[in-house]
Amino acid sequence: MIRILLADDEHLIRGALAALLSLEDDLEVVAQAATGGEALSLARALRPDVAVLDLQLPDLDGVAVAGVLHAEVPTCHTMIVTSHGLPGHLKRALTGGVRGFLAKTVSAETLATVVRTVHAGGRYVDPQLAAEAITAGVSPLTTRESEVLSLAGDGAPVEEIARRAALSPGTVRNYLSSAVGKTGAANRHEASRIARSRGWI
Repeated sequence: MIRILLADDEHLIRGALAALLSLEDDLEVVAQAATGGEALSLARALRPDVAVLDLQLPDLDGVAVAGVLHAEVPTCHTMIVTSHGLPGHLKRALTGGVRGFLAKTVSAETLATVVRTVHAGGRYVDPQLAAEAITAGVSPLTTRESEVLSLAGDGAPVEEIARRAALSPGTVRNYLSSAVGKTGAANRHEASRIARSRGWI
């Protein structure tokens, strides 16, 4: 029996996934979580075989949760299901040890098959997302530039971004200027929009 942890902040979707997976003779949903933090707590306590994680959870995203599980609960294989499958997200997920990445539009049969594949140590990546990732190119942004640009996305002033990132305002300006140049944007707001559309932040 493959023991599964489900994490999705939308109760209806989480419940539907649980019901579909529970129809399979060899799959058992042992826990459901609405946040990344809850998923981590349940995984540490229950040690599931596979964690099926939504990409966009309210606190930690699915890739961040997968990274922690990869380090702390290495017997739990991780997979991401998402309705926001940007190429940058896929690359970050695979780098973080995620073994499956698929859209929420897949059939129940495909979802169950991917759970089995991931549990057996294999990989599955949605073919359309894989093709898009190959053509999108690698993010030109450094980790710090990505972080600062992400914080700039809501229009916060430099001083506020500096406070959130624990950096000086001058350093934040330098990172933003570099990010604007690398994305070919006219300003930091456009740079943030471009980076987000390509899944770089």
